[in-house]
Amino acid sequence: MSKRHNEHISIAEALKEFVETNKLETGLNKVNVAEAWAKLMGNGVNNYTTAVKLERDTLYIQLNSSTLREELSYGKEKIIKLLNDELGKEIIKKLILR
Repeated sequence: MSKRHNEHISIAEALKEFVETNKLETGLNKVNVAEAWAKLMGNGVNNYTTAVKLERDTLYIQLNSSTLREELSYGKEKIIKLLNDELGKEIIKKLILR
């Protein structure tokens, strides 16, 4: 647990400090990326998505439709940009569709 501060800080600052102190950011990024994928891709793509996995700066998407995988592969850079914009920071640098 971190030191107690005598000055007043906002809840956002306190939560950010808690996440940094306990090294929870990578776990939160994994959850946030999965939520961003579901939100941005919509039901059509989500119905064919079987797994969303973030490892370091690479996002692995498991799809059960080869046709959809091929279609999405043409727009990888755009998908990465949309996801990073949704997350508010550059977490994903590479997208692998399986």
